[in-house]
Amino acid sequence: MGKNVEIEHFCIIGKPERGKKPGDSDTVIGDDSIIRSFTTIYARTKIGKRLQTGHGVLIRENNIIGNNVSIGTNSALEYGNTIGNNTRIHTGCFLENVKLGNNVFIGPNVVFTDDPHPPCPQYKECGQLVIVEDDAKIGANSTILPSVKIGKNALIAAGSVVTKDVKPNAVVIGSAAKEVKKINELKCFKGFFKRPYEWER
Repeated sequence: MGKNVEIEHFCIIGKPERGKKPGDSDTVIGDDSIIRSFTTIYARTKIGKRLQTGHGVLIRENNIIGNNVSIGTNSALEYGNTIGNNTRIHTGCFLENVKLGNNVFIGPNVVFTDDPHPPCPQYKECGQLVIVEDDAKIGANSTILPSVKIGKNALIAAGSVVTKDVKPNAVVIGSAAKEVKKINELKCFKGFFKRPYEWER
């Protein structure tokens, strides 16, 4: 446990994975993290500095989480995720076997599926890793199918179903999601900025 870690009431930290005993595997939580009530973090998880969880978050074993990550209320990080630095996962999300880059934004209720033919008893052996590259944004209520790669700085519109790879800087929408434009073609309809995301430069 790092320095200045705040763990609220009714949390479980270091829960052994199936077939293991308490203390068999390490649980690492970095400095200045806030673990809110009813969160469960399994052993064999490594978390960087300044994690913030909402209430009722589940983080299973074999997760690697970077620095400055926020995980919203009632989200579930199942087995085998890697989460980059400065990444935001909103409320009600589900991830398993997902690799998120740095500065990724995941809207509420986004689901990453992990089994192309559910319920296959050997789905973990399929290697269905989903990759989301740096600076990508995924809108609320989107579904991402197994083995998809979402390129750097791409934007997935809310409610989309992503069935195939998304190119860097693409904006995709729909079910199944189709590219409709490039990030630099977006307009700020309120006129606050010349275009969205210019504040990141």
